Amino acid sequence: MYITVEISYYPLTENYDQPVFQLLDLLNNQPEITVESGTMSTLIRGEYDEVMQILNTSMKELMRNYPSVFNLKIANACELKEPK
Repeated sequence: MYITVEISYYPLTENYDQPVFQLLDLLNNQPEITVESGTMSTLIRGEYDEVMQILNTSMKELMRNYPSVFNLKIANACELKEPK
């Protein structure tokens, strides 16, 4: 099943940009998924099991190192459509 995840990450640390960039690096280095970064959130697309495994590993790594808040929306009905 193909899914789209919208993720927002809020590291509760002074230098919050460092863990945000670390998360983006972890996600962008995964060829199984498509990552589209925005200013407020990031969209991740791919097969359910692959996306969830990557999120599990990435979020766990960051939560070991930083106090963190993640906000996720997961949908199987929001495929990317080509602009007209």
